[in-house]
Amino acid sequence: MHLTKQYRCMHSASCSCSKGHLTEEVIFLIFQQLNWNPKAIAAFSCVSKWFDDLAKRVLWKEFCRTRAPKMMVDLQSSGSINIDGNWRAVGKLLIFCSGSGKDGLFKNIHIPGHFVHRTRFSRTSGKSFLLPQCRSDVLYVSDPCEHLDQRDEGDVGFFRGVFKSFASSKVRKMLIKKGAELHQSEVCPYCKAKLWNMLQAKMVPQSASCRLGAYEDCIEYYVCLNGHVLGVCTLLPLSESDEDSE
Repeated sequence: MHLTKQYRCMHSASCSCSKGHLTEEVIFLIFQQLNWNPKAIAAFSCVSKWFDDLAKRVLWKEFCRTRAPKMMVDLQSSGSINIDGNWRAVGKLLIFCSGSGKDGLFKNIHIPGHFVHRTRFSRTSGKSFLLPQCRSDVLYVSDPCEHLDQRDEGDVGFFRGVFKSFASSKVRKMLIKKGAELHQSEVCPYCKAKLWNMLQAKMVPQSASCRLGAYEDCIEYYVCLNGHVLGVCTLLPLSESDEDSE
């Protein structure tokens, strides 16, 4: 069925743009029945600017709250505005492994980005990615998304994460104090903001490799201006006992 493109308005009580499509309340109930299916939300967002606005304000928020309720409550506590206005970016971060395109952030690794069914994010794991003087910050980091047998690169793991209240974090203050430069061309795949390279800033602690099960000198990650994290590592091979337990 062909859908006519509609345009965003201020949604007054007599809003003419709402005539011809369902109300927000009805759309909310439909997506609630769909359990906030992210593919359905993404397709819905492409119909018009009005639908895209509704998805950003309401649908992606409900998706995030359903997928990771405790994490979302924590990210919004203490007056944090980290999530407000960025629900779609956080929703994508929860379910999308960024991978690495040709000539992208991780130049020697060419693995397309892809959706993942389920990923665990941990605040405890996030501490391992922070220098000791920054460990009062709150960072949620995912388990690595494993891509095995990548030729010369070996077993590769991509990880992603998000800071709570990044604008007031010690990590951000340290990056600014160090005069860390933003990447000249690449941007965050989740929100399109500019990126800092934590490896170049010498802010990747040794504890990160232990947490990921990776080689110490084979970890690189970035943080964007909105506090989204994406990184890559070369994973250590499984021991025989680990393989047996699998």
